[in-house]
Amino acid sequence: MSPGMRVLIADDEASIRFVLRETLESAGHTVTEADGGDQALAALAEGEFGIAFFDIRMPGPSGLELLDRVKAMGSEVAVVIITAQNTFENAVEAMKRGALDYLVKPFGTDEVLALVEKARRTRALESEVRVLRKRVAGAPPSAERLVGRSPSLLEVFKTIGRVARSDVPVLVTGESGTGKELIARAIHNASDRAEGAFVAVNAAAIPRELLESELFGHERGAFTGAVEARPGRFREASGGTLFLDEIGDMPLELQAKLLRVLQSGEVTSVGGRRPEAVDVRILAATHRDLERAVADGAFREDLLYRLRVVPIHMPPLRDRPEDIEPLVEHFLSRYDAELTGGEHQLAETTLDRLREHSWPGNVRELENAIKRALVLASSEVLSGDDFAFLLEQESDRGQPAAGLEDLVVDEVVQALQGDETGEIYRDLLARVERPLLETVLARTGGNQIKAAAVLGINRNTLRKKIADLDITLPRRP
Repeated sequence: MSPGMRVLIADDEASIRFVLRETLESAGHTVTEADGGDQALAALAEGEFGIAFFDIRMPGPSGLELLDRVKAMGSEVAVVIITAQNTFENAVEAMKRGALDYLVKPFGTDEVLALVEKARRTRALESEVRVLRKRVAGAPPSAERLVGRSPSLLEVFKTIGRVARSDVPVLVTGESGTGKELIARAIHNASDRAEGAFVAVNAAAIPRELLESELFGHERGAFTGAVEARPGRFREASGGTLFLDEIGDMPLELQAKLLRVLQSGEVTSVGGRRPEAVDVRILAATHRDLERAVADGAFREDLLYRLRVVPIHMPPLRDRPEDIEPLVEHFLSRYDAELTGGEHQLAETTLDRLREHSWPGNVRELENAIKRALVLASSEVLSGDDFAFLLEQESDRGQPAAGLEDLVVDEVVQALQGDETGEIYRDLLARVERPLLETVLARTGGNQIKAAAVLGINRNTLRKKIADLDITLPRRP
């Protein structure tokens, strides 16, 4: 059974206070009553409460006014607003001012107990986040950190706190620019390995032929150009954390070798004969759908299970607008003096405009937008005009490729007019796909690695399409 909480009930209706008291005391909670706003303020001044139920209308300060006072005092009490009218305005106003929730008369006892449990869980979560932040604060200071206060980000903080002290692999997923590496660094900094190295490797940024030696090291003379031995990133990270970014872009043959390392805890360098034990905690991240990659044969299922012992998903910025304001404040504080030497501020209307933007580039796009606005601003108050380029970008993204419908789609539809076999979709793709692949392969001189990178597909997928479409590769110089 959960421990009891101290509860404050402020309502001028004695019957409401009676029902609430009976319900809460029978569940093991301690209850203090107030018949109006003034008596509630006196009770709040005398001691801490876990949760408070405030009637929206009562003598003295109203429930919403009490809520404002609680927030101004810096109290951590969770506030539930009681209202007789279930209106949109009441609900919005209560939540806007920071209420935990609102309760509509007449209400059931189950609703009351559920709200108390919600307050208890929220309090426990916030406590965990404070502990985690203290632990991270003990690590070397960094301007790059997770910033935000949305419920989804608090869940991320909570998971970080739970997994930090263990050595289980963690797979961080999310769109590009959401801050996946920041999660990995937070886990490392809050772990017992914080004194060790944090080594990051981007599997998508290193050429395929170099990635193996980059990860596992190589012996002198192992291949052309290997004039000296290199330890590799696994050995460099021994005693610390190895972060494998964009793991979804790792070639299949290297996935097999990585799996062996995870299973055995030993690394064999390129050209080496003896495996060497390494003590490394593995964290990985990707913006790709690895479940789909497994189905497409582009990612090993057994490796996915090894890496995804604990999954953490970083939601896109458009799904957590509550984080935009603290992120803006963070980036202004970080870049203002560095870029301009001034003290810029953001107008409230400008903040509203930033909240309305869809942020397809996520936090990275917001960071770059703040830097651009700071550099080009004409005054110390950033207005909506300083972010007008965001509207231009959205307009550009909304425009279809010039002439695509006239040049391709309309041509195919007319050519197949009267064809009732239902093959237009397939034929259209065939007419577009083949010339696209041939053009990119020609531009890259037949280099499939470069072509796959330009197209944004896996090399194995490209190889299969070349075979299926019977494409003749251009001769490489």
